[in-house]
This record gives sequence, C-alpha cells and structure tokens, in this order.
Amino acid sequence: MRVEHFRPTRHTVSTWGDDLQHGAPPSALLTRALERHTPRPGTRLTRITIDLLGPVPLTDIEVRSWIDRPGRKIELVVAELWATAPDGTRRAVARGTAWRLETVDLPDVARTSEPPLTPVAETERTDMAGVFSSFTGYIDTLDWRIVVPFGVPGPSAAWLRTDVALVEGETPTVVERLFTVADVANGIGSKLDPRHWLFLNTDLTVHLFRAPDSDWTGIAAETSVGPDGVGMTTGVLYDETGPLGRITQNVQVRPR
Repeated sequence: MRVEHFRPTRHTVSTWGDDLQHGAPPSALLTRALERHTPRPGTRLTRITIDLLGPVPLTDIEVRSWIDRPGRKIELVVAELWATAPDGTRRAVARGTAWRLETVDLPDVARTSEPPLTPVAETERTDMAGVFSSFTGYIDTLDWRIVVPFGVPGPSAAWLRTDVALVEGETPTVVERLFTVADVANGIGSKLDPRHWLFLNTDLTVHLFRAPDSDWTGIAAETSVGPDGVGMTTGVLYDETGPLGRITQNVQVRPR
C-alpha cells in the first residue's frame, strides 16, 4: 500500500458549502494516486469511478492506494482518501477504483461515433459572474469557454481548464488535468439555477476509450431528473483532438 499526505487550500472550497471541498479536487487527487500506483509501460487507466462517501473536509487528508486485482493485461487499482471527522474519528471520505488495461498499437481500427465539439480555438473566454457570482473557492479557479449555453434544451457544452496546480510543485498528467474539471459535468448539464437549487453528485464514472492529449477538457452534458429528486448526468468528454470518453454521475436535487 502506498500512503501520501496532503493539505487542501481555499482553491478547493465547494460550491455547496464553505466548510467542505468541491468534488473535483478530491477526484483528481484520487486519480493521481490511481495513475501513479506502480505504473507500467504499455498500460493505461480506462475506467475510473470516484465515490464521494461523505463531505470532504478542508483538513489534512491521507491518500492510500493499492492494487486490488493484479494481472499482466488487466488490473484493478484502488485509492481511498481518509480524513478526520468532526468527532475525531478517521474514516474514508472518498474512494476511487480504476481498471488499468494493456494497450497495443491498432490505429487502423480507431473510430468514434461521438459528435464533434466546436474547437476551443474558435471560442472566447466566458465571464461566469452572472451564474456563479455568489460562489468562491474552486469555481474561481476555472477558465470557461461556453460552447452551448447552460439551460437550453438538449446537452450544454463548455471547454474548461484550471491553472491552479493539483499538487504544489508538480506538473499534472493529462488524465489528472481532466479530473480537475470532470466533476463539473452535472453543473454544465443542469437546467436548474445553482443560486436556487442544489444538485450534488455522489459519484462520477469516466470511461476513456482514448488517452487525453491536451490541457483543455471539453464537456457536453445533460442532466435528467426524476420526480423524487434523484437525477443522472451523462456526457461526452473531449480534448483538442476530439471525443475521448464518457462520464456519468448520480445527482441529488434539492431546493436551497
């Protein structure tokens, strides 16, 4: 088992409360652990699932990682984020699992049926003050390029990136960069005003049929909501080359 320790900054503060972290930084930190745990050439992470087991506090955290199912061609890597609860007990507050598969060179069969997204070079920076004016912390770190406005019928879409380092002094990998913003999909896909509604996701699952290769992440997403306040976000993920995978999230919808 590999164990590391981290201290969050105010750049991680959630949209839903100033005493907890937004889901994106913990997701990216878990992905970092999954990707860096005994990496092997000729393999890559292909499906990453993050379960948020409870509020992730703004306190020192511990990340533990291990291989749950070893294999030469297929292995399952696990990482957990541990923190101290208000009552003084330590527990896992988030968990990540990832399938790591052997890769081979097969360019002749490469294809995708996912629709293209307007290139980031053809977009302009979007001022999100009107939507997120009352929010600080993580949301302030994002550089937005809106492609399809939020709230319109069908999927909305945006390009995103953040220049705030995931871990101070490190250059993040392209997969880590993707996970610093992927959790925002439920916000992009929602038809609800975040100033009046909460739509917290309990998890995110990302399937990557291709490895990312740029700093920008494109997300085209839509959130469906049932009559009992439970929703589901589904979306397509992009880099500047094109589509690279899909994301799904469970969402709990409540009025503020």
